Amino acid sequence: QVQLQESGPGLVKPSQTLSLTCTVSGGPITADYYYWTWIRQPPGKGLEWMGRIGYDGSTYYSPSLKSRSSISRDTSKNQFSLHLTSVTPEDMAVYYCADSTGEWGQGTQVTVSS
Repeated sequence: QVQLQESGPGLVKPSQTLSLTCTVSGGPITADYYYWTWIRQPPGKGLEWMGRIGYDGSTYYSPSLKSRSSISRDTSKNQFSLHLTSVTPEDMAVYYCADSTGEWGQGTQVTVSS
């Protein structure tokens, strides 16, 4: 069974870049037809789909975040990462990684504050 675990800084200053990593265990991130996704939930709001990277390395982003987002992967470590530039307090949220079968990580809280 695939398990996912998010990691990264819990506090980021405005205008900085947020970088989060999802470590996957139980299967390779290159497994055929799997997609690996980042989702976030700001306080008091619903879930927001941010983007995904495919088993083949292809990426797709939410149009609203595309200009500030990038998702990369390290197949040697079985990890994929989210980079979000120019963060503002509106980017404060719990960030989740998930796979295309419905497995999610536990989430990591990110606060944006100077």
